[in-house]
Amino acid sequence: MALNAAAALPFVLRDVAPGDLDDLQETAVHLDSVNLPNDRDALARIVERSQQSFSGQLPKADRCYVFVARDEAKGRIVGTSMIFAQHGSRRSPHVYFDVIEEERYSETLDRHFAHRLLRIGYNYKGLTEIGGLVVRPEYRGNPSQLGRQLAMVRFLFIALHRDVFCDEVVSELMPPLEPDGTSLLWESLGRRFTGLTYQEADALSRQNKEFIRTLFPQDPLYTTLLPAEVQALIGQVGPETKGIERLLRSIGFEYAHRIDPFDGGPHFHARTDAVTLVRETRRARVTAARSGDSAEARVLVARDQPPSFRAARVDAAFVARAPDVDTVTLPTEVMASLSLAEGDEVAYLLL
Repeated sequence: MALNAAAALPFVLRDVAPGDLDDLQETAVHLDSVNLPNDRDALARIVERSQQSFSGQLPKADRCYVFVARDEAKGRIVGTSMIFAQHGSRRSPHVYFDVIEEERYSETLDRHFAHRLLRIGYNYKGLTEIGGLVVRPEYRGNPSQLGRQLAMVRFLFIALHRDVFCDEVVSELMPPLEPDGTSLLWESLGRRFTGLTYQEADALSRQNKEFIRTLFPQDPLYTTLLPAEVQALIGQVGPETKGIERLLRSIGFEYAHRIDPFDGGPHFHARTDAVTLVRETRRARVTAARSGDSAEARVLVARDQPPSFRAARVDAAFVARAPDVDTVTLPTEVMASLSLAEGDEVAYLLL
């Protein structure tokens, strides 16, 4: 395939901007989570925080980076993903349930039981969290694999700014929920200790987690006492999140035997430096394709010039590795889409 035959990029990943707010809200409707709520005022604050994070105006512990995927032909945002540099602190800890296996045996009855226990836990030191990944329904299944791009670009960014992020990364995956968004675990457990609906508790936790520490029981809870259908949901990944689970496992994440105290969604974690995408991110200089050059690689390539960040999947590229500086040869149309000039430094991942 000739490099100069490549078309301009259909999608570009970049940092979120104030002008994206309308599109961001239309996208958030399809997730409406703590990280990306369907709330215009909250989203406006998220956009502002992201801008301040990319520009380095916030302390590292307060930074939240929001990446968006833009359909270049239609000029609209069609997906998002996020990185929270530090989730968990002394004033607002990371809260979870440890899932503990316990065995009991009675010699008198010759009966053996295996129980699961839930024990509330808190992380005050902090870890980096990835979340807010959503693609509009009409773009899911697109050959460009936008969800995968939005998931991967976060680790490329972490590799470029390693000192900003913690030594452990966590991803809280969505569990199976009821059609109306209700969590059966919350109805059977959390609501009994707080008196709040799932939606009320979810909204309150965005600003204040004090009620979890003061109202939730601190002693282990035997899941045996919960309805069987609720027990079956603990630690399970929802159908729309299965793809993310497979990706996380493929790059070094594993189930942490911890769940979200609200909905029972599993926590997956990894040591930051052990994540394959972090280890494999490399830097290179850009060269423009010449007539007759041939492509041999598909790459995720990024131009990182704080406070601006732009990236894209490039299906036609030539990568030359070298002891000193790698080079990535790109079609001129791609360089224009990423605002790149000959000799600029980029980061890349081989796909």
